[in-house]
Amino acid sequence: MSPAGREIAFINAAHSLTHYSLLILPTAVLVMARPDGAFGADYGSILALATGMFVLYGLFSLPQGWLAQRFGRKSLMTVFFLGAGLSLIATGFTNTRFLLALGMAATGLFIAIYHPIGTAMLVEAAGDKPGRSIGVNGVFGNFGVALAPVVTAFLAQHFGWRAAFIAPGLLCLALGLAWLREPATEHIIRRASRPFPEIPRPLVRRAVVVLLLIAIVSGLVFNAFTLLLPKLMAERLATDTHLLPLVGLAAFLATLCGAVTQFTVGRLIDRTTLKRVFLPISLVLVPGLAALAYAQGWIVLPLAGFVAAALFGQVTVNETMTARYISPELRTRMYSVRFFVGFLGSAAAAPVVGLLYERTGNLTAVSLLLAGFAVVTLACAVFFPDRREELHPELWAQAPEAQGAIPAAAE
Repeated sequence: MSPAGREIAFINAAHSLTHYSLLILPTAVLVMARPDGAFGADYGSILALATGMFVLYGLFSLPQGWLAQRFGRKSLMTVFFLGAGLSLIATGFTNTRFLLALGMAATGLFIAIYHPIGTAMLVEAAGDKPGRSIGVNGVFGNFGVALAPVVTAFLAQHFGWRAAFIAPGLLCLALGLAWLREPATEHIIRRASRPFPEIPRPLVRRAVVVLLLIAIVSGLVFNAFTLLLPKLMAERLATDTHLLPLVGLAAFLATLCGAVTQFTVGRLIDRTTLKRVFLPISLVLVPGLAALAYAQGWIVLPLAGFVAAALFGQVTVNETMTARYISPELRTRMYSVRFFVGFLGSAAAAPVVGLLYERTGNLTAVSLLLAGFAVVTLACAVFFPDRREELHPELWAQAPEAQGAIPAAAE
């Protein structure tokens, strides 16, 4: 395997571990919460100890671009693997609520490195056609989401809740030690890729505006949908007692639809312009969410899969937008800002879902609200440029905007 290929493999593994780490406590707490335990029997208060992890996971994505300039991406990914591994292991040895919260917060701090740094490295290592690699990387992230509750439940039940933290921590450390043996490949990859083109500034600004607006809106819609999905299945399948036992499987299958779509969209956007993929996905998302607001019974299953496919497909498109319109020198900073802005939207998802459900007693209003936010995403898709130069970067120099800018620059 080439150095770039090995780098992509490590980055994919890091993506799985990032999302896996975020979801350990929600399952482990089912074993941890007991009257004779060190943390008490209150499920809700133990789960709330993960708040620091989620806050730091979002906040510390912002300075990663600056840190990468000072210390290099490879060094930061080394800190990711070793820091996250040690934090998870330390969390597994805690005996008080304060130390548990501290261990989870430290884990959030270290895994905050991944998205800004890992995604930028992935795009650079993938070369001139990053879509497929971004799609595969998204599948690995979903793999971490799907595995976390299953593996955590198995480890906690058979070996105790501590093993649920220590085992992935040891895996993370092992990957970090293997990563240390890998040579730095940034200079090799940059020589192998063609120079980044001079894209007209008005188009870059237009793309950045769309990127940041999408980050906020899609962060909210994506996180809210993943949060409400199990409850939605339980609520809507309750009318058919034969379907109710399949709630967990139904939620898993809906997520699987999203993973498959990310891979497919990744291959597709290497062959066509971003808008021609982004617009159809956005078009189907609005009616899909609106239909979920009122659907009952078995029809909820394909509808949820349909919506998950559109949401996860959008993630792949959004990652590729940065790769096509932002130069490598600024790409890490842009990923840092975009992920931080997206965190602001996703952080609002839980209170929005909880408040509306408390007020209405069902998920109809929540689904309709998400459909309304999806209209904003649709508007962004309409506004996003549709340029053949994306597939043939050498044509940017002949673009009308570039030609028109020459006399102005000369003056």
